[in-house]
Amino acid sequence: MKTMRKVEVVTDILNANDQIAQENAATLKAHGILSVNLMASPGAGKTSLILQTARALNGRLRLGAIEGDVASRVDADKVAAAGIPVVQINTGGACHLDAPMIRQALRALPLDEIDLLIVENVGNLICPVEFRLGEALRVMIASVPEGHDKPYKYPGIFTAVEAVVINKMDLAPYVEFDLTALREAIRGMNRDAAIFEVSCRTGEGIGEWAEWLWGQWQARRAPSAR
Repeated sequence: MKTMRKVEVVTDILNANDQIAQENAATLKAHGILSVNLMASPGAGKTSLILQTARALNGRLRLGAIEGDVASRVDADKVAAAGIPVVQINTGGACHLDAPMIRQALRALPLDEIDLLIVENVGNLICPVEFRLGEALRVMIASVPEGHDKPYKYPGIFTAVEAVVINKMDLAPYVEFDLTALREAIRGMNRDAAIFEVSCRTGEGIGEWAEWLWGQWQARRAPSAR
């Protein structure tokens, strides 16, 4: 009986979150914003990818960001220094962002001055997947030093995303890493996910990733998508 009550409470929390996520999605759509929920392990390169994306788009899309961390505003300061409007969310220990947090952050952003909003979720590969934020796209980063077997250890996140960015490709010659095995594992779980091989340090592959985002934004601006 105790187990059943626990399941009911969790279901209620997720249902309430999903309702607010739908409201967030409506707000973002009304402002013509493409929103991306960026998920990854700590240190995989989420903030670096945001900064490299801004450089690669070179003004074609106006970026905004929401930075999620347990504590500090280190990443938000880096993004703000690049001239990108940003709001920091400190969860105080929670392992993920949720829709109410995003709703509050949206109120602090200049939504009419943003085309692409990247939400940097709290760094882990499990909890963020359970909570929709109102995003249009879910993207994860799998960095080379983490190894090529991550899809088998954390299948949930690999099946939930529209794209996987394989970062730190410049380190591939120096660590035990099998790119073919990683790509095959991703394809085995998610046939439709776009896969990008990049290095946020050297800029390798960032252009292709940025062009994909540009295409996603344009597709949602088409009359049939409104």
